[in-house]
Amino acid sequence: MTDTEETALEENGDVWILRLYVAGQTPKSLAAFANLKQLCEEHLAGKYRIEVIDLLEHPQLAKGDQIFAVPTLVRRLPPPLRKIIGDLSNTEKVLVGLDIRPGG
Repeated sequence: MTDTEETALEENGDVWILRLYVAGQTPKSLAAFANLKQLCEEHLAGKYRIEVIDLLEHPQLAKGDQIFAVPTLVRRLPPPLRKIIGDLSNTEKVLVGLDIRPGG
């Protein structure tokens, strides 16, 4: 996908921007990324972008999204902003938490 195509998707609200905050390459951080990647491929194929932010390298970035624990997943787009803390291993809770699948 080109940058122009990605920008168009973002402007149309057709892309999910997910930011995963981690603290180094811990087993929990690696599991969270793997779980998130698999979930996105299954449910948002071609319509998502994952940004991984390592707070050991960029601690100042925690303030903007008010991160108090890691790993934390932040759904930036589509609005509203949503946060999920943990390794994202409970797929059903993550789907409901991100509003990909309604709770019930």
